Amino acid sequence: MASFLSRLFGSKPAAEAPSNTEEYKGYSVTPAPRKEGGQYRVAAVIEKPGTPLRHDMIRADLTASLDEATAISLAKARQMIDQQGDKMFEPR
Repeated sequence: MASFLSRLFGSKPAAEAPSNTEEYKGYSVTPAPRKEGGQYRVAAVIEKPGTPLRHDMIRADLTASLDEATAISLAKARQMIDQQGDKMFEPR
């Protein structure tokens, strides 16, 4: 039933892998690949510890392997932190 409701209302499961939260330049990065069909979408949660700041990064990249999606998610999150820093938390 929950699967049916998820499909009906469009919610996607977050990370399927065990949480590998890592600290990077003062941010917490948790990979959160999403299963889509037989592939995994690259996604991660970036947070600034001690603040309510949180960014849910979801990329267009897809891969067949959960491990690969997790590794790419971490790499893309690090890249976003390097390029944007706190600007990623600003409203668009």
